[in-house]
Amino acid sequence: MEIIELRSKNQLLEKAIQVFWQQWGSESNFKFYEDAILHSATTSSDIPRFYVAVEEGKIIGTYAILRNDINSRQDLCPWLACLYVADEHRGKGIGAQLLDHGLSVAAKEGYENLYLTTDLENYYERYGWENSGIVYGPDGGSIKLYEKKTAK
Repeated sequence: MEIIELRSKNQLLEKAIQVFWQQWGSESNFKFYEDAILHSATTSSDIPRFYVAVEEGKIIGTYAILRNDINSRQDLCPWLACLYVADEHRGKGIGAQLLDHGLSVAAKEGYENLYLTTDLENYYERYGWENSGIVYGPDGGSIKLYEKKTAK
């Protein structure tokens, strides 16, 4: 397996947009994902960045590092988002590898912590992430906040 950053000339870019949207989007927000990923692929800024895990030419996992994961904690940055592993590849440690990769990328860019939100129970704790409260979304609902040191 190889973890690849999506860039403007990357042959996986169009397929990756579809995978991110299919896993995290809805019928009405394809343009949101397409626009976010296309612009991240051409910016010189350190974030946002989108990554795919590829095995034998097929995208089997995803994650992104974002400025904010559309929540109330605008004071925290960066955020790990869109962690996904295809069903047939789960249980092989790929999610853990993607999490470690994200922490390494954030550390390389000089960030001391990486944050994420989730409604999953007992997944991120297995990998040393700490539940540090809740955040609120634009709809007013809350979701758990996790953070981890990047070992910068």
